[in-house]
Amino acid sequence: MKILDRYILTTYLKTFFSVFIILMLIFVLQTIWLYIRELSGKDLDIGVIFKFLFYFMPKLIPLVLPLTILLASIMVFGSFAENYEFAAMKSTGISLQRAMSGLSIFIVILGIVTFFFSNNVIPWAELKSFNLRTNIAKSKPAMLLAKGQFNEIQGTDYNIKFDNKHGDQDQYLDNVTIHVRGNDGRTNATTIKAKSGELASEENSNVLKLILFDGNYYTDINPNSIKSRNKKPFAKSTFEKYTINIDLSQMNNVDFDEQSQTDKYNMLNVVGLHKTIDSLSKKEITTKEIQAKNLFQRSNVIPYKKIGNQVTTDSTYLEPILDVLNTKQKLEVVDASLKTMSSTKQLIVTNQATGKLSKEWLNKHIISLHEKFALGFACIILFFVGAPLGALIRKGGIGLPMVIAIVLFLTYHFIGIFATNSAKTGSFNPVLAAWFSTLIMLPLGIFLTRRATADKGLFDFDGLIEPIKKVFNIKEKDDVDYKFLSSYKNERLLDVINNYETLGLSEDCRYEAINILNERGISTNQLREEGLHINTNYSDSEFITKNYRDHSKFAITLYGIGIVLLVLHFVFKNNKMPSLASASIQLSIVSLALYLIYYVKSLINSFHFYNHINKIEKKPNLFLIMTGIPLYFIAHLFLNDKMSKDLKQNCLESLK
Repeated sequence: MKILDRYILTTYLKTFFSVFIILMLIFVLQTIWLYIRELSGKDLDIGVIFKFLFYFMPKLIPLVLPLTILLASIMVFGSFAENYEFAAMKSTGISLQRAMSGLSIFIVILGIVTFFFSNNVIPWAELKSFNLRTNIAKSKPAMLLAKGQFNEIQGTDYNIKFDNKHGDQDQYLDNVTIHVRGNDGRTNATTIKAKSGELASEENSNVLKLILFDGNYYTDINPNSIKSRNKKPFAKSTFEKYTINIDLSQMNNVDFDEQSQTDKYNMLNVVGLHKTIDSLSKKEITTKEIQAKNLFQRSNVIPYKKIGNQVTTDSTYLEPILDVLNTKQKLEVVDASLKTMSSTKQLIVTNQATGKLSKEWLNKHIISLHEKFALGFACIILFFVGAPLGALIRKGGIGLPMVIAIVLFLTYHFIGIFATNSAKTGSFNPVLAAWFSTLIMLPLGIFLTRRATADKGLFDFDGLIEPIKKVFNIKEKDDVDYKFLSSYKNERLLDVINNYETLGLSEDCRYEAINILNERGISTNQLREEGLHINTNYSDSEFITKNYRDHSKFAITLYGIGIVLLVLHFVFKNNKMPSLASASIQLSIVSLALYLIYYVKSLINSFHFYNHINKIEKKPNLFLIMTGIPLYFIAHLFLNDKMSKDLKQNCLESLK
């Protein structure tokens, strides 16, 4: 390994491990904050808490590692550029690719290690953490009862609620209500209400002793007769003092290493996921075949040995079937058909709900499988985003690189979340969803690497900012301000147009003077009648441009309405408002369809304009046209600016 490669790798590793440790601590603290309710008040040993955090740390790697690589790359290469170390390398003939080559090997190896980590360690951590959380939930809390809510005591049939508690040790309770489940474990068979109560358990006792005062005891009765059962009978008794002893031994004897579930999708490795996906796919096909067979059997016509009183030797009967039946048989057939249709419809609805859940479960397994591969590639791609970006911004340290890294990572992370959530419900391809955020970052990495290699700036802002300056009327310091022409009378403006050289004015003043006269209601044809020497073709150019502007205004308005309604559709859909969601998507489709019509019309106008002025080579290119379909707010600025400039040039040429 050469000295340069060793220096770059050593510098990167120092920053990498520092950033990794800091970010891991931040995310561990966030984990504690998220699960503090599950850990607090459980009288847990410190070993159980450390085990909880130890199991959760591998699950944080998909968040911490990509952000670490991105931030460390920007910081290191930004520091190299800021301290002119890259300039020194380039002076000796070492390019950016050569400087990145040694580090690229390390990142590729890290990506491969990340795959094996996500395939073996993360599923193991998911398994351990899930079951540990389940076991912690079963453990005895130190403060068992909370006021104002029902407190279900794990491992027992009791559910206790009270309005308030007081006393030196909060042992006195007011307005106590207790539900006791029946033998089926679901219904509340017994209800106890008391005006007050007292907790009288010893400190280390496995029995919760509750003494109730001045209350009633209600017990449901289940008679054998259905008629009697519909009356909801119960037995009621009154007491002045009633003692309940609740056994907590089962709650206290919790094995924190017990594994009650081992087959969840995020607990499986690649081999396990392949097997599960294969079995779920076969199960889905079998289920659909059974459902189709069941529906086919339900669609059979009820056989009649004899249809009415008619006997026919023909094998086919083409007349309405009900015509050969008597009234009683017609009623029977119609009634049977209605019942069959109703039950079939209910069966279809049930099958759809079941199929949706099955499909969602299958999609989660597919996403989990591909996320294991995507994570390693994401680490490599984010390096090729961060390293050239640091070289371009030429800023090291924590400040600006931290801000840029967080913005890029949040973009990457939220795109992945949205794609994954959409794929789980079946509205997006689950394979593409796992790779979507990585694929979004891929062209950005290629773009930044090419810019940094060519030693160009981050962006060529002139082409982007110029149309925006036109829209907001932002002037440069050296720009000429033509506002002085607005104070001129019409005769003087005509003099400016005809004798601009004599007056010492620029040629652009002629065009601005014509625009001011047009705004005052004097058309170009009227100016020509008053002696202005301008080609008649310019009037046609103005007319075509006016049509273009009218159509483009309609297009941008309809585009904005359509996009807003589309966003509202997803908002209403996520907030369970189906009627508003349906209305908004329908209006959005109509608005966007009209937008496309006016967009095409504006393009036709622009093509007609350039044909008219004999400058076919200046027509909008295909890339701008295709980009303008989804991103019309950008294309609108560029096309309007281009048309205005070319109309101005056509006007000046027509005056010669």
